[in-house]
Amino acid sequence: MSHQSIIPQTPLESKEHEDHYNKICKDYNHLMETMPKSNGWRVEHLYNYNGLWINPIYIKANLLLHAYFKPQPTDIFLASFMKSGTTWLKALIFSTLTRHLYSFSDHYLHHHGPQSTFPFLDSECESYPISDFTHMCSPRLFATHFPRTLLPESMASCKFVYLCREPKDVLVSKWVFMSKLREKDLPPFSLDEAFDLFCEGVSDYGPFWEHVLSYWRPSLESSEKILFLKYEEVKRQPEVVVRRLATFMGVPFTTEEVEKGVVENIVKLCSFENLSNLEVNKKGVEKFGKVEVENREFFRKGVIGDWRNYLSDEMKQRIDGIIDEKLKGSALIFGA
Repeated sequence: MSHQSIIPQTPLESKEHEDHYNKICKDYNHLMETMPKSNGWRVEHLYNYNGLWINPIYIKANLLLHAYFKPQPTDIFLASFMKSGTTWLKALIFSTLTRHLYSFSDHYLHHHGPQSTFPFLDSECESYPISDFTHMCSPRLFATHFPRTLLPESMASCKFVYLCREPKDVLVSKWVFMSKLREKDLPPFSLDEAFDLFCEGVSDYGPFWEHVLSYWRPSLESSEKILFLKYEEVKRQPEVVVRRLATFMGVPFTTEEVEKGVVENIVKLCSFENLSNLEVNKKGVEKFGKVEVENREFFRKGVIGDWRNYLSDEMKQRIDGIIDEKLKGSALIFGA
């Protein structure tokens, strides 16, 4: 999904924007010289930006997001840690919100990958000028992997759907995904290295526990603004979750829609089995800034507990112990 860039209209505006952008570049360059860094998963290094490990491209994107993105009160954001089931939830959210625009016999998702349904904000703010979203119909949908603590305060009044997943499954899925996208001039990235880094909190947008807590804690206080979901509950009760999504987004299903099986049709349309077998998701490509990803890479297994095929008992005990300690007292529990 492409979006036009915001272009200043007058010479004065151009000069002001240029000066502002130059300051952002100066701030970014200073950060890059002073921030701690560690081994990256896809790129050579991740940098510790305000306590989170971020790809340098998205550090600059975050600065531009704060400077230029103008949220609207009706905006809805899908937030998640990488490899938590974002593609599936994107499809569910989009098809629920736009269910009056498409028929199930010839749906948008039959011809386009779920990643194209609404903008991934992180890559849309990757370069200057950032994309212009003013033409989008309300409510506008966006996706982000940024933890809540890195988002502008102006977005606090918007609604967020947050999706998390059992961390061991996240680790394995992220390692497989990032290994395929890893820059070609870097050495192979072993599971052991990924495991150690993950346990230290070092992975894109990590630490994992800080990410989930940044949405979990405010969701307890403002459930009308943050719908906190677990991948496992979506997997076990998709129809229940779709109805919750619709209500949360302000478009609840009518009795007539329920009786006609609209909820079940959305779940069937967006199922892993259906989407992964569509031609567009076998051969299509999605672009995120300068990075191109084949749609099929977003459809691996779609199961709960696949970590058992990769992690030893010792690895399980170590990561479980870390997660238990980091989430202690939060009332947030994972299990798979």
